[in-house]
Amino acid sequence: MDFTYTDTQEMLRDTLGRFLTENFDFERRRKVVASDSGRDPGIWKALATELGILGAPFAEAHGGLGGDAVDNLVVMEKLGEAIAIEPYLQTVVIGGGALNAAGGALADALIPEIIAGDAIIAFAYAEPQGRYDLANLRTTAKRDGGGWVLNGHKAVVYAAPWATHLLVTARTGGGQREADGVSLFLIDAGLPGIVRRDYPTVDGFRASEVHFENVAVPAEALIGGEGAALPIVEQVVDEATAAVCAEACGVTRMLHRGTLDYARQRTQFGRAIADFQVLQHRMVDMFMEVEQAVSMTLMATLKLDLPAAERAAAVSQAKAKVGKACGFVGQNAIQIHGGIGMTDELAIGHYFKRATMIEGQFGSIDHHLARFEALTIAA
Repeated sequence: MDFTYTDTQEMLRDTLGRFLTENFDFERRRKVVASDSGRDPGIWKALATELGILGAPFAEAHGGLGGDAVDNLVVMEKLGEAIAIEPYLQTVVIGGGALNAAGGALADALIPEIIAGDAIIAFAYAEPQGRYDLANLRTTAKRDGGGWVLNGHKAVVYAAPWATHLLVTARTGGGQREADGVSLFLIDAGLPGIVRRDYPTVDGFRASEVHFENVAVPAEALIGGEGAALPIVEQVVDEATAAVCAEACGVTRMLHRGTLDYARQRTQFGRAIADFQVLQHRMVDMFMEVEQAVSMTLMATLKLDLPAAERAAAVSQAKAKVGKACGFVGQNAIQIHGGIGMTDELAIGHYFKRATMIEGQFGSIDHHLARFEALTIAA
C-alpha cells in the first residue's frame, strides 16, 4: 500500500500548515474561542479565497481541485495540529460528502457555495436516545402538500451557531430503529420553527441543541430517495470518522511534541527530566501510538471507496486504534507536565481536551470494536 502523498497533496499540506502558523497560533486561538461568536469568519474566507482549501475534495466541474478523501485527511491533520475550530469537517467532509453522494440540482447549486466559503453546514443527526445508532430517530418529516413538515430534537450539533444550512436526518416511515424510512434533508438554517440553544463545548468549539417545531421544508430539500437515505448517512459518517482520525493524528502529534519539548526544559534534581530513562520510555511509547494511528488512519482513508462492509470495518479498526492513542498520549502528556498541563495558559491542556472529545466522536472505542466484530462475523 502506497503511504506517500502526491506533490499536490504535499503542497496543500505545506500551504495550510504555513497559513495556520502565521494566522492562527495558540494565542490567537484563545482570543477567538473566548469571543462572543467563537470564531473568526476571516479565517474561513481565507481558506476559501486565498488558499482554495475548501475545494480540495470536490470535482473540477464544481470549481474544486479534483481531490479525494486523502486530501481531506491532509487538511484535517493540519487543522488538528493547530486545534483549529473551522467547520471543515461539518461543511466540506459531511455536507459536501452527502451532496456528492446524492448528486442532482441541489449539489450543483450548493457545492460551489461551499467552495467559495459562503455556505457552512451543520450535521444534525444525533438524538439523546440514539447513542451511535444512526437509524434510531424520533425526529419526523411528514408530507404536507408539495413539501414536508419537520418535528424533533437534535443534540450536540457542532457548528450550528454558525451554520447557513442544516443537514438533518428524519424518519419519513418505518419504526424508530428501522433502516428503512430514514430520510436526509438539507435546509436553510433560518427557517421559521427552528429553535437553537447554543453553547461552547469543552474543546473550544460551538454547538447547539436544535429543536424543529413544525418546520415547513420544501420538496427539493430532500437528499436521495425518500426513506432510503441511511446508506448515504452511513457513508458520510464513515468518511467523517476517518477525517476525525486524521485530525486526531495532528492533535496527538502536537501532544507528543509539546511533551518532549517540556521534558527537555524542565529540570529536577539538577537534570532535565527528559534524561530520566523511565520518561524516555514513556515518550517513546507515545510516539509509537501516534505513528500507529497515522498508519491506521491512512489505511482506512484509502479504503473509503470499498463496498460498505469493508469500508466500515476499516474505519472501525482505525477509530478504535486512534481512540486508544488519544487516551494514552493525552493522559501521559498531562502526567509528564504535571499540574501545569491543565492550565488554560498552556496549549497542552487544550490539545488534551480535543483529544478527549475525539475519543467519543462518531463512536467510542467499545462501539467500534463491537462493530468490527459484528462485521467480521457477518463476513
